[in-house]
Amino acid sequence: MRKSKLPDLYDLLTEKAWQYNNRNFIETDPILIPHRFKQKQDIEIAGFFAATLAWGQRITIINKCNELLSMMDNKPYEFMRHHQLNDLKPFTKFKHRTFNATDVLYFIERLSTYYRTHTSLEEAFVQNLNLIQPAEATVFLIEQSLIQFHKMFFDLPDAPARTRKHVSTPARKSACKRLNMFLRWMVRQDTRGVDFGIWKNISPSQLVCPCDVHVERVARKFKLISRKGMNWQTAIELTTNLRKLDATDPVLYDFALFGIGVMER
Repeated sequence: MRKSKLPDLYDLLTEKAWQYNNRNFIETDPILIPHRFKQKQDIEIAGFFAATLAWGQRITIINKCNELLSMMDNKPYEFMRHHQLNDLKPFTKFKHRTFNATDVLYFIERLSTYYRTHTSLEEAFVQNLNLIQPAEATVFLIEQSLIQFHKMFFDLPDAPARTRKHVSTPARKSACKRLNMFLRWMVRQDTRGVDFGIWKNISPSQLVCPCDVHVERVARKFKLISRKGMNWQTAIELTTNLRKLDATDPVLYDFALFGIGVMER
């Protein structure tokens, strides 16, 4: 990206970011799901499921998330801690695209096991990250965090092989769009009331931009991406260029790129 274009691009994308970083747009976005809750753990669990199911039509995603959470009596944290075997029967009929009963039952099992010994899902993303050197933190922290989380999430002996595709990892070169979106929700904090900012051990400056087809298309139009294809390194390239616009909060521009791509075709 040529430096001469930075001022104009900064003005445009900053204006669009604040336009779409707005509670008025929550009602049509999967982030609506965790916004139904107040307790930190409920927000985490609802957000994790919403991000996991976030492919396809947005209204369908929202409806499927509501269906799933209703099976937990809309108390996901309490459900993870106290459900009985009979409470799992409704989930045997759940399906969203390729995410089926096998997948949701394993998600419930792993989250239930996790919350027996941890108070926040944040811990699964930040354990051992203090071993990364400060100079490498911006580039490598989230990459290692997502790799570590994937390993942890599938460390139970009965983890189904088919379920692994529903939690991406940079180790498989994935752009990790849904996990990066989930992290944006949990980490970013401002006065706009969209992202939650309830996790404090990851800095917004370390986040990687979620890259869906809308973000990718607009980013390529603005020459923020030059690599062919969409993978982890492409997401890093985009984020590196967004840091030139705002080093402290590069994924603020996710709002601009997505909003332009969806609302201003």
